[in-house]
Amino acid sequence: MPENLTTALNDARSQTDHLFSILCPEGLYERPVPERHRLIFYLGHLEAFDWNHIAVWALAEPRFHPEFDRLFEAGIDPDSSNLPTDQPADWPSPQQICSYNQQVRKRIDALLTRAPEDIVWMAIEHRLMHAETLAYLWQNLPYEFKIAGIPAASVDPVKPVNTPMEIPGGLATLGRDREDGFGWDNEFGKHFARVPAFCIDRYKVTNADYMEFVKQGAKSPHFWTHRNGQWFSRGMFEVYPLQPNAPVYVTHNEASEYAVWKNKHLPTEAQFHRAAYGSREGLEHEYPWGNSEPEPRQGAFDFSGWDTVSVAATPKCDSDYGVAQLVGNGWEWTSTLFEPFPGFEPAPNYPGYSQNFFDGNHYVMKGASCRTSRRLLRRSFRNWFRPDYPYVYSTFRLVEL
Repeated sequence: MPENLTTALNDARSQTDHLFSILCPEGLYERPVPERHRLIFYLGHLEAFDWNHIAVWALAEPRFHPEFDRLFEAGIDPDSSNLPTDQPADWPSPQQICSYNQQVRKRIDALLTRAPEDIVWMAIEHRLMHAETLAYLWQNLPYEFKIAGIPAASVDPVKPVNTPMEIPGGLATLGRDREDGFGWDNEFGKHFARVPAFCIDRYKVTNADYMEFVKQGAKSPHFWTHRNGQWFSRGMFEVYPLQPNAPVYVTHNEASEYAVWKNKHLPTEAQFHRAAYGSREGLEHEYPWGNSEPEPRQGAFDFSGWDTVSVAATPKCDSDYGVAQLVGNGWEWTSTLFEPFPGFEPAPNYPGYSQNFFDGNHYVMKGASCRTSRRLLRRSFRNWFRPDYPYVYSTFRLVEL
């Protein structure tokens, strides 16, 4: 097993271990998001996933705790009419789960030299995606269940000028080829979309922008709270005054309603790609800023912080067309339904990863948040959620034709 895989697995474990270290023990049995499992599930899920895919599926190792393998195998995504009803007493103790986790890690580490690389990368990226999932679950948890961390930093008060940027017509490359390295099943296969010229906002829609919509009667977003005549943000470790120049977190429905109010549109997935990865030279870049790998502090991604920064704070991330933060500081909603690319084939060891959500009720998100690993910043990576799901780090910007 290449050293970088072992290092990557251990680094990913460190990220999720850190998240559990800031959770008070009594918080493990809370359910901060009604549509998701109690947090105790995730304590066992990460190791069960590694065990079920690397050891059992790939290497046919005998199970040592089949009950936990099944209990912690898969998460849930119910709609609001079919919420889970389990109780804390239905789950094992943290001590039992930690004992299982220790055994799994010991056995997985001994098997890594024989494990298929693509399955190990799947386990690593699955854990890194959950490092973000756990962050937004934690953020929706009452503060008394978390050990206090770093307070949110103040956002630059200078209001950025949100100029529409002209994107010339051209081709956008969507997806990837299988020989390009590891990817999730929905990333394949590579194809091209012709995109007519359009204009896209330079910056994401900010809290100040959205406040004008709220003043017209729109409902306030989930991450806002109102106290004594003032608006605040519900940050990871504290409630703090709403930062006007930070991006607003909204649902797809809220973003779509704002777009109608502005007589504009949400970008399609292909338009996002054209704005983010196209260039004036006619070539496409791997990242908005070019082909160089992401660097620390280059942008608001790769666990760089717990809360958002100004939409203009990371100019090194601008695309060749001058569009800011198409990667980082919040995932961006598109108007594209989450559907398979041509030639889609489900992953044999994880067939439900994508196709369970090809239901016409999930929308593609692109980009990244401040809690997204740099491994997931590749051009072909796709995220998706229900249009009324308010808990994630989801932002947006608008286009006009």
